[in-house]
Amino acid sequence: MNAVVRPAARGLQPLRDADLEAVMDIERAVYEFPWTRGNFIDSLRAGYLAQALWTSPPQLVGYFIALPGVDELHLLNLSVAPAAQSQGHARYMLDELRLIAAARRAQQLWLEVRISNARARMLYERYGFRNIGLRRGYYPAQGRQREDAVVMSLQIPEVTHGLG
Repeated sequence: MNAVVRPAARGLQPLRDADLEAVMDIERAVYEFPWTRGNFIDSLRAGYLAQALWTSPPQLVGYFIALPGVDELHLLNLSVAPAAQSQGHARYMLDELRLIAAARRAQQLWLEVRISNARARMLYERYGFRNIGLRRGYYPAQGRQREDAVVMSLQIPEVTHGLG
């Protein structure tokens, strides 16, 4: 029998400067080449879509940053704390991001993911993202090497409200 893990009550809130210390703790735990605090500050100042995922009792377990564009959103960073992984938090954030995209009338959601990040690629593929292409040397890697990124895209169905 497989047990279904039910996450604690959770909700997204706008990411704030006050959250950045906890965000950086997760970022450093998750990535070999994490975003810098400056990357997050720049994203907030530029008005990117930045959401923090909190569970109850209040604990930051994840976040995402997305760049709005014309008829699209570009997911720049989606991360879940190691201790909170495999509990549905990433999928929950993708669900919320898809709803936000539909509300903004975005037609596509784009992202890049390291070619070596099989776990994330599988999550995105199961969610419905399709491989679109490859960006050679996109990510930093050990030594002088750089790692390729898989470019993925998700079509956002048009949402109609009260038509007919």
